[in-house]
Amino acid sequence: MRQSIIRQNEAVSSTPIYAASETNLDSLLEALGPTARHWATLNGFSAAVGSVLLVPVEGEQGQAVLYGTPVEELPSSFALGGIVSALPAADYHLAAGFPDVEQGLLGFALSSYRFDRYTKPARPLPRLAAPESVDLERMHFILDGVELARDLINTPANDLGPEELAAAIEELFVTYDGSGEIIVGDDLLERDFPMVHAVGRASSRAPRLADFSWGDENAPKVTLVGKGVIFDTGGLNIKPSNGMGLMKKDMGGAANVLGLASMIMAANLPVRLRVIVPCVENSISGSAFRPSDILASRKGLTVEIGNTDAEGRLVLADALSLADEEAPDLLVDMATLTGAARVALGPDLPPFYTYHEELADEIALMSEASADPLWRLPLWQPYMKYLDSKVADINHINTSGAGFAGSITAALFLSRFIENTTAWVHFDIYGWTPTERPGKPSGGEAQGIRCLFDVIAEKYSS
Repeated sequence: MRQSIIRQNEAVSSTPIYAASETNLDSLLEALGPTARHWATLNGFSAAVGSVLLVPVEGEQGQAVLYGTPVEELPSSFALGGIVSALPAADYHLAAGFPDVEQGLLGFALSSYRFDRYTKPARPLPRLAAPESVDLERMHFILDGVELARDLINTPANDLGPEELAAAIEELFVTYDGSGEIIVGDDLLERDFPMVHAVGRASSRAPRLADFSWGDENAPKVTLVGKGVIFDTGGLNIKPSNGMGLMKKDMGGAANVLGLASMIMAANLPVRLRVIVPCVENSISGSAFRPSDILASRKGLTVEIGNTDAEGRLVLADALSLADEEAPDLLVDMATLTGAARVALGPDLPPFYTYHEELADEIALMSEASADPLWRLPLWQPYMKYLDSKVADINHINTSGAGFAGSITAALFLSRFIENTTAWVHFDIYGWTPTERPGKPSGGEAQGIRCLFDVIAEKYSS
């Protein structure tokens, strides 16, 4: 994906891409010459938004691309990604007149992503030259992180089990001279991660918890926790077939956390980074945990199980308790946690939750600036009563009987395991693009991490 955005070699010619609109089309064709005008007329090109036409022009240039844009601005920040599939493999550059060149380049690159691990390589893709004003190194950090997240989500569970996910975390940190440990199987009980063990014990692939760190120990502490459920059958509350089909993406929180960690370490941000990921498969066997079981937790709270298909918040609770023990300066957790978030906001707008007003404002600002959409939902305390249990300290699902506020109550449950950390934020992501659009190929998706990279860079680099 990063190879689609290049620094132009002066010895290599490239084809210009012009922003064509209803108001400038005539003058643009006049400048390009009669051959270009004739070809545009033959093809009925009228600069409709999103339309693309390769036209011949006189002279050494030989050809140019016309890209239909609105009169005033591009229809979206990543709209330029729409031309990737329309152009033959060659080198291109943006002619003068394109607004927000950096976002356009990013959209082009994000649209160039292909997951071809199990298929023959697709046709070669076009490449777009970045002007000197663009920080290409930083853009490559971002693209590599997005690609890592997408690749992990797209990999099926038969090739990405708990062991392989934990190994991917270790490999990433070793690359940047980080270190850590992986706690496996019954050792989780010895090390006081009872809910991680309970969720993963029914699988033939042992559960584990990966805990890795990088950076100066005296730098501000940034801890990322990701839900690493590599496949979710629903457990004994088994999902129907139409609810299980996409469950390879249930480790999307872990994938996004790793993508963000990759950006942070590649950019050498001045933080002490820690990543904690419980890696489990929610499977079914004689040892599976059951509805109405009462589980111990690392925090010391007892948890009544209302539904085994709400397993993600259980493994996150133990992982968040561990993270909270050292009270990091910033604690982020990401999880494909609830269908309720999709019902409320759809697949493209993940909600986030935090008590920290300044952090919420920073996320909202960077979300808009980076075209990485996020929306704050409230940690509405009156709904905490929905988690009441008569036999344990807390139930992990809404027990009201009405099923209201599913995403909010899940976030409230997690909040019970945060005691020492002031700046904590929870993201309930989808991790998937169901319908392809510019900048967003269908399949596994990075959500929120470009925004968070900007937040962390801005917050701690200064």
